[in-house]
Amino acid sequence: MRFRAHERFHLMGIGGAGMSALAELLLAEGYEVSGCDAAPGEFAAGLEARGVRIARGHAAEHVAGTHTLVVSSAIPRDHREVEAARAADVPVVRRAELLAEVARGRLQVAIAGTHGKSTTTTLTGCALTAAGFDPTVVVGGAVRGSGGNVRWGRGEPFVVEADEFDRSFLTLAPVYALVTSVDADHMDTYGSMRALGAAFVQFLDRVPFHGRAFWCADHAGLRRLVRRSRAPLTSYGLSPRACVRGSRIRQRGLVTEFRLSRGGEGIGSITLGLPGRLNVQNAVGAAALALELGAGFEAIRTGLAECAGVTRRFEVKPCGSDVIVVDDYAHHPAEIRATLRAAREGWSRRLIALFQPHLFTRTRDLATELGAALTAADVVLVTDVYPSREAPLPGVTGELVAAAARGAGHADVTYVQNLSELATRTLERVRTGDLVVAMGAGDIGNVAGEIAAALAANAGDDGPDEARAQTGASIHHDGDAPAVALGSRRTEGVAC
Repeated sequence: MRFRAHERFHLMGIGGAGMSALAELLLAEGYEVSGCDAAPGEFAAGLEARGVRIARGHAAEHVAGTHTLVVSSAIPRDHREVEAARAADVPVVRRAELLAEVARGRLQVAIAGTHGKSTTTTLTGCALTAAGFDPTVVVGGAVRGSGGNVRWGRGEPFVVEADEFDRSFLTLAPVYALVTSVDADHMDTYGSMRALGAAFVQFLDRVPFHGRAFWCADHAGLRRLVRRSRAPLTSYGLSPRACVRGSRIRQRGLVTEFRLSRGGEGIGSITLGLPGRLNVQNAVGAAALALELGAGFEAIRTGLAECAGVTRRFEVKPCGSDVIVVDDYAHHPAEIRATLRAAREGWSRRLIALFQPHLFTRTRDLATELGAALTAADVVLVTDVYPSREAPLPGVTGELVAAAARGAGHADVTYVQNLSELATRTLERVRTGDLVVAMGAGDIGNVAGEIAAALAANAGDDGPDEARAQTGASIHHDGDAPAVALGSRRTEGVAC
């Protein structure tokens, strides 16, 4: 797609996952891209290596010479760069709107949901690529191995992670859609579960009569929502009622095996290098989409088996000791429960959970549920809130979550107010054979890295190589990683 007379784009917040992905797409289409960010990270560094000019901080002069200013939903209308653009008659467009324009004319596959959409998008891209498609894949996180969040393809389809924040996913025009889950989140945008659910129904209804929408049958709330949609629907998941179903699940360390069926007919077994039931749900959804698009099962099985997943999704940090350190993006109660369950079912170890709440509004609204979810660990350490785009709220701190965990009956909960102290406080508690899981959508991943580095220094080793860590080859031992059979049933599913 060419935008006439708009060849130069300036992207505010270009270091973020969503904005950097859009920059990659624009570059692939041959446009000139510049950007700015208050705190550029790894994504920005990759763009700079390709010649993109990125300014630190924000200033009105950044828009000079650009044809279009691209902003995220978090940028206020009275921001000085936005005002400078309007004064210069430079169009200001939201990231979601421009992404939709880039995708216009392509066969769009949009993957949405409160949890699991990044991993499901990545798995779908892996399955389709292995099947000989040449898809474009846009993910809201860095894919392990490549470090990037975009795969540019000249063929079809255009697979995109669809974000519900600020109703951004309603700008897309998917022929195929998938919804993983709908849970209370982004209440600063929606205000109520009723409004959030209505937005997801609108998203499903954007699928035309000749397309198909897939939904996870394991979520009771989603089952109620899809009854209100006009879209052609197919269910997937672990439930016996799902059309495309995963069953006979067995997890050992980071490796999970399951059997795939469709319409009650068994198709075959799949092995993932990703742990837990949530990742099986994600893989079943990806397989359902790939089958619908015409991919063969053997190619799907190969693509899913070789997919390394997304960074900060149960990512093991090599540390060269008998302690396992995991960095995970979980920041919602349902995600915390899924992550800790995967840890429990993969290893027989004492489990230490570190948690950094994300956003003051989310912490205020979900403190009780967050605390209850953390009780699945043996030891809990909670640090203060990562603010992201929000200003502090009076009385809202990480202590709310820690108190909620204590109130739910957990006796070993510590509130560590300063993130800078969390690694030290954790190392004081760690024993040989522990499994440490650091969770949150902020910068707690740095703490996981600090802990792993300290353990590696004490062990005098750089730790196992990345490939072996991802498959669990040197992470567990026969005595501490029992094979766990989950959800085995005789029936393979239901007729579609």
